[in-house]
Parts: sequence; C-alpha cells; structure tokens
Amino acid sequence: MERRIVLTASVFGLLAVILGAFGAHGLKSMLSSNAIEVWSKGVEYQFYHALALLFLSRMATVRPRLIWLSYLFFTLGVICFSGSLYLLSTREITNISFASILGPVTPIGGLFFILGWVMLFLSVLKNK
Repeated sequence: MERRIVLTASVFGLLAVILGAFGAHGLKSMLSSNAIEVWSKGVEYQFYHALALLFLSRMATVRPRLIWLSYLFFTLGVICFSGSLYLLSTREITNISFASILGPVTPIGGLFFILGWVMLFLSVLKNK
C-alpha cells in the first residue's frame, strides 16, 4: 500500500506543477482573472493533498484500513475537487456541455478531503 500511495502522490504532485505552470503561462491570456483564481485553487488543493499522501505513506502500517480509507478519500477529493475546478475554470474556452453539472462535484470533492483527514485523525487516535 505504501508504494501505491507514493506513486499516487508523485503523479498528483507532478500534475500540479504542470497544471500550475500551464495556468500561469498558457491560460493567463485566455481566461478571466476569476477563472485563473479558480484554476489556481484547484492546483493549490492538489498540492496540499499530494503532500498529505506522502505523509500518509509513512503511516501505511499503522491502522491500515483507516489509512487506506484516507488514501481513497484524498484521491477522490483531488479528482472531484481539483478536477471539477479545472473544468469549470476553462469552460470559457472548452465549451464543455456538461459544465453545468460540475458545480455540485466540487463540494463533494471537498467532503472527500474532509473524510480523508478524519480517517487520518482516527488512525492516529486509535494507534497505541
């Protein structure tokens, strides 16, 4: 499980750097300042949770079920929260037809983040 968590954290970290640079340089002239802020918030939370996953990997042997749940929730959180923000912020230029249904996905991703932190808290609390 530790290897999987580190690999996921590495991919999320790599993509956050790429997407952050793309937003700052490639999208800046194409999107409104509000859309760039939304994009940046997605990158920011993706970075936070890539780092959280690295920390989590060090605890993979402590309460493995709770750590696995935390890993799952952090991963789903990045996909739903950051992913929906990326799509919502670029709808001006992508004209994606399903953008209207993405609004509720962002808070669901936030809920996944919260659940991930709760699982991490419980794993430490229950560790003797």
